[in-house]
Amino acid sequence: MKKSKKFVEASSKVDKKISYSKEDAIKLVKETSITKFDGTVEVAFKLNVDPKKADQQLRGSLVLPNGTGKSKKILVIAKGENAEAARKAGADYVGDVDMINKIEKENWFDFDVIVATPDMMPVLAKVGKILGPKGLMPNPKTGTVTMNVAAAIEDIKKGMVEYKTDSYGNIHTIIGKVSFDEKKLVENLVYVFNAIMKVKPQSVKGAYIQNISVASTMGPGIKVDKNSFDI
Repeated sequence: MKKSKKFVEASSKVDKKISYSKEDAIKLVKETSITKFDGTVEVAFKLNVDPKKADQQLRGSLVLPNGTGKSKKILVIAKGENAEAARKAGADYVGDVDMINKIEKENWFDFDVIVATPDMMPVLAKVGKILGPKGLMPNPKTGTVTMNVAAAIEDIKKGMVEYKTDSYGNIHTIIGKVSFDEKKLVENLVYVFNAIMKVKPQSVKGAYIQNISVASTMGPGIKVDKNSFDI
């Protein structure tokens, strides 16, 4: 694949042999952003975990202290009082079987995240094959299956991000936008780092976090020195 001139130019600013301090890495992420739009900044952790072992499959959600810079459209699947609470809390769409049918029959996906009450999960399972591959299926571990729909909506609006280990033991998640100032991006990065440290499985032997890198949308990856965090 031919790399664009902009990408080659941006990559030349990054020394692949070096692991930068978290502050320098964030500074570089902003300098190497090559998109005309306000790119997203992501972090990737390479963990010493075996995702084939149930206790080493990490999954959860966290609310970034400075948000994500992106507003998400929220669909709530609930009935009665819970549906009313969702409307009051500012959900973009609220419904039950009608919404599930809309997804199934009309291939409707005008939302970014689904929050559901536990009683609605058996009905939602009907479209699990459609939602699962898109990463849209609600999950108790990420706080999207809950009786307290208002709190979940509030968290998502504040800047909740989800994370899970892929089949290689990597975790990718968002830490903000290129337009964020460096301090806010560093704070979000530290927050994610600490959250990943907290969920370290007890069965992991040796170094838990092997590599950390940050990148902007379409920009080059920048290695972060894990010793620049207070471990």
